Order: sequence, then structure tokens, then C-alpha cells
Amino acid sequence: MILYAATIALSAFLLFLVQPVIARQILPWFGGSAAVWTTCMVFFQVALLFGYAYSDWIIRRLSPTRQALMHSVLLVVSLAFLPIVVPEAMKPADANQPAGRILLMLTATIGLPYLMLATTGPLVQAWFTRRYQSARVYRLYALSNVASMLALIAYPPVIEPNATGHAQSVGWSTGYALFVGLAIAAAWFSRKATLPLTAATSPLTAAAAKPGTAASAPAMASPATTSAVAAGRADVATAAPLAIAEPLMWLVLAALGSVLLLSVTSHITQNVASIPFLWVLPLSIYLLSFILCFDGTGWYRRSAYGVLAALLAVVMLAGLSFRPDGWWVERLVMNIETAVPLYAFGLFVTCMFVHGELVARKPAPAHLTRFYLMVSLGGAIGGLLVGIVAPLASNWYWELPLGLVMIASLVALVTPGWVRAVGLLAAFGCAALLVDYVRYIREDTVALTRNFYGTLRISESTNPDGTPMRRRLLHGVILHGDQYFNGDARREPTTYYGTHSGIGVTIDRLRTAGQPLRIGMIGVGTGTLTAYGRSGDIFRLYELNPTVFEVADRWFSYINDSPATIEKVTGDARLVMEREPDQQFDVLAVDAFSSDSIPVHLLTTEAVAVYKRHLSERGVVLFHISNRYLDLAGVVARLDADSGLTARHFIDEPPEESRSFRTVWIAL
Repeated sequence: MILYAATIALSAFLLFLVQPVIARQILPWFGGSAAVWTTCMVFFQVALLFGYAYSDWIIRRLSPTRQALMHSVLLVVSLAFLPIVVPEAMKPADANQPAGRILLMLTATIGLPYLMLATTGPLVQAWFTRRYQSARVYRLYALSNVASMLALIAYPPVIEPNATGHAQSVGWSTGYALFVGLAIAAAWFSRKATLPLTAATSPLTAAAAKPGTAASAPAMASPATTSAVAAGRADVATAAPLAIAEPLMWLVLAALGSVLLLSVTSHITQNVASIPFLWVLPLSIYLLSFILCFDGTGWYRRSAYGVLAALLAVVMLAGLSFRPDGWWVERLVMNIETAVPLYAFGLFVTCMFVHGELVARKPAPAHLTRFYLMVSLGGAIGGLLVGIVAPLASNWYWELPLGLVMIASLVALVTPGWVRAVGLLAAFGCAALLVDYVRYIREDTVALTRNFYGTLRISESTNPDGTPMRRRLLHGVILHGDQYFNGDARREPTTYYGTHSGIGVTIDRLRTAGQPLRIGMIGVGTGTLTAYGRSGDIFRLYELNPTVFEVADRWFSYINDSPATIEKVTGDARLVMEREPDQQFDVLAVDAFSSDSIPVHLLTTEAVAVYKRHLSERGVVLFHISNRYLDLAGVVARLDADSGLTARHFIDEPPEESRSFRTVWIAL
């Protein structure tokens, strides 16, 4: 019992610990984009699917001795991947096809070890049941989820701040080597057990009496069971055949939980920061719902969670509204103290509902590996829909509102009585909110585009004659620049780049030398900064998202109208600047927000060392740190101690009628 429990617990701990460990290594290579974590999650879910498929196949097709032999060989071969470090040679040279590159990196670095870890849960549980015929096999699944959550909870406060990336990789690799030894021992310890998996030993033998924990009635072993045992493949012993509706329902429930996990994670990380804490918070909540539901002690109550899930779906969808006159914008969208807890709690309740319904439909151990296979397939499908299909097929983040509509509809579909009535009302309410949300996103919008790096929306207001009066660029929910087209306003620097802002004051002071300026800009937006350009100046623009250059050139005229020489560089600025020769910038402006999310790898001591190498003798690095959520002043100011530069703090409070915004810049 200790051997099986230790193998499952260690494998689950390593399975989820490797996720932030490896994602942290590649995050700076792709601009710190929130989509990096989403793409990594797609890989993890698909690899988990292959692991469960392998477990299902090996249990059904091979004898116990051949299972042990084949699995041991693969475990030994997987040791060749250690230690898990992404090679420097795999750093991207440009910003093209980031999702494909991330998937390739992960496959080459942790592919086989992750697959071996993914097989452990269902495979070792099947071995355990074959040897002991225990009705507590599902508790081992709960144990694996507890170990997984411990790994995630420990990473942000304990592991990340106290261990370098290399130390994390070496520590994980050491743990994996120990796991290989335990897994091989469990495989060979189980090879002589030939007891069949019968419905009589199912943890679902007696139908549960409590609401929300209903179980299948016991079924008798089929004649195929006897012949399978006689052939030495005891694990294929099975209860009565499953109706096709049951596996399909497992698939839908698992997929919906995965969609909610990834879409809520994207919503949070796009608007705050792509950091491990905000990665693991939703994933930990997701796992906690699995633990509570599979614990089997009555945590899930269909009526309570059905009503809560329906109501929270309405509130969360309302919280996505961007209407400036809506009170929920300030409280549910603009206020981090409300928004993150709301969507975190909403994720917990909705996941408790879908996973509670999933557990209420779990089969006898005869169908154990098939159940896990369908759950994993559903998770992979949900991940692929959010992480790969949605960015390619849609031009906005529609997956979260659609998922919330589906939750309310599911409550109406599977619950009885008055709870179903609540679900129906919530479903109609969500549908109405979704229609209004779509209308609002599209009103005044002349262009809408989405790729790996986020969504870009261009809105336009026109003059009476139909010509453009003003255009605005929004990345996610945050304004990234606007331009007025009437008269002299066409060349006026607006929003965060007004003449009294930190960047405006700095450029004006450097002009007194009478020399042309060489200015670097990390994060282009509409290209507003080039409005300061004069003949002889050189502006070198670094932009991670190639679509931004297309938008700036087509819908705004700052770059095309500038008399300065414009140099465009596509790719992550830090990686590009590490490779290129010294640029001798007089000004280097760092303003690379993604929506309102902070690319933290651009605000490190190592990054400042790269910037400093590219400065002229009079050069200044300016960080735009205006932000709704995080106070970055102390973070940036502390960088001066290690860099040998001097910090200056600029706060601009323009009058209300100004076309500029309140801004905070820090110069080094």
C-alpha cells in the first residue's frame, strides 16, 4: 500500500511542479505573454491524454509481466531527458509561430518524462485494484490531486524565490529519478496478481443516498471477464457495457471544466501579470474541486452548487462588460481586489459543479482506465479549443462568455425541480448578456484581430462628412493609443505620451543639445512616440506582435507622417537587444504592456544591464508604469542600485480636457 501511494503521490507532485518550472524557463523568450502558459497547458493536457491512452491500452492488451517489462524500459529510457533544461539553441530568433515553437520545445525537453508521469495515476491504480480488489481505489486519485496541488501551492512562495532556474531543474530531475525507481518496483510487485476487476468490488456497489453523489447500480461480470483472466489479462474484466451517452457526458463535463480553467486564467493574467502565482491560482482551484469531488465524502451537493454556478455565471458574464457607465466596470473589471476573487470563486463553484456531476457518473473499476481516458480527452479538447483553435478561428476572447452560457445551460439540463428553473433563468440571462456584450464589442469597431499575443481592436468616431475624427487602439480592455485626425491634432502626441509626461519632458530636455536623437521604443502601440520625431532623428521600434505594425501603418498615421527615420524590429526586445550591436540610444522607452499585464522579464536587473549597454553617454531608460493593478514604482526604482544608474520619478496630472492621460514614468 505504501509503495503504490508513494509512487502516485510523487508522480503527481512532479507532474504539476514541472509545469511552472518549465514554463518559467521559456516565458521570457516569448515576450512574457499570458498565452505562453495557456499553450503550455495545452501541451500538458494532450500529453496527459496520451498517458491515459497508453495506460488504457497496456492494461487491456498485455499480460501483467509484459506490462511491467514494457513500462520499465520506457521509464529507463526517459532518464536520458534529464536534467530538464530548454537548450539556448532553441531561443526564437523572431516572433513567428510561437505556439508551434513552444509545443516543440516542451516535447524535446520533457516529452517522455511527462508522458511517464501522466501514465502513473490510472496505471498504478489499476495495478493496485488488481492486487487488492480495494474499494478505496478512488482515494488514490484524490491523493494524486492533493500532491499536485501541494506542488502548485509551494512553487510561488517557496520554490521560485529561493531557487534559480537551474537549481529547480536539477531538483526536479533528482525527484524524477527517484520516481522511476518507485514506478519500476510497483510494476514488478504487481505482475503476479491476477484478481479480476469486478463490479462486486466497485466503490459504487451501493447507490449513494445523498443528493449529488448518485452512483451506478452494480453490474455482474460478463463472460468475457472469465476468459480474460484465464488468458492472463485480468485487468480487462469488465462490468456490463456502457451506454454511449455516459462516456459522451464524461467528455463534455471534463471539456467544460478545462475551458473554464484556461479562459479564466487568460482573463486574469492578461489584465494583471503573467506570473507563476496567477498561473497556479486557477489551476490549484481546479484541482481542489477534483479533490473534494473524488474524496467521496459528500462535499458536492447538486442543488447548492447548481444554484451557485448558475448565478455566478450571470455575475461573471456581467463583469466582462466594458460599458463606461456601468457600475460593474469599476467593481468587477477595473478593481483587482474584487475581480480576481470573483473569478477565482466563480471558477471554484463552476468546477465543483462540472466535476461533481462527473463523479456522480463515475463507473465501476472495470471501466477505470476508460473513464480516465475520456476525462483526459475532454480536458485536452477543452485546452485545444481555448489555446489553439480560438486564437486561430475567432477575433476576440469569446471562450469565457460562451463557457459561462454553457454552465448555466448545463444546470438547466441536469438538475431537477426548482434548481432547473434557476438554471433556465440564468441561461436566458447569460444569453442576453452575451448578445449585449457582442454588440458592444462590435459597435464603433472598424477592425478586430487576434493572435497568440492577444486581441487588437480599433474603434472609430467620424466627422459629419464620414471622415475619421478619432481612432483608438485597444489591446484587450486597455487603450494603447489614439489619434485625432482633424487639422493639427493629427500630429499631436496623446494618451501616455503628452508633452508634459515623463517621456515628453525627457525628449524636450535632450533637444537642447541641438543634436539629432536616437530613440528606442519597446512596445509600439499606435506609434504615438514618433510624433516627436524630427529630420535626422532615428526611431528604432521593437514590437513582439507583428500585427501591431500592420495596425499602426494602416489605421494610424504617426509612423508614416514622422520626418524621422523609422527602423522596425519584430521580436522580443530583450532577446533582440542581447544579440544586436550597441545602439547608442539617447532615449529608450519601455512600454510593452499586454492589455494591462506586465511583462516582468523586461523589469529585471538582467534586462536593465542589456538596456544600459545600448545607451549613449547621455542616455536615459524610461519605464512607463501607469497601471491599474500593480505599483511598480518601487520595483523599477530599486533597479538603479544594481545598474549604477540614477532614478527619476515623473507624474503627469493633465487637466480634464486634455487629450493626454495621467501617467507615471520612471527614468534611469
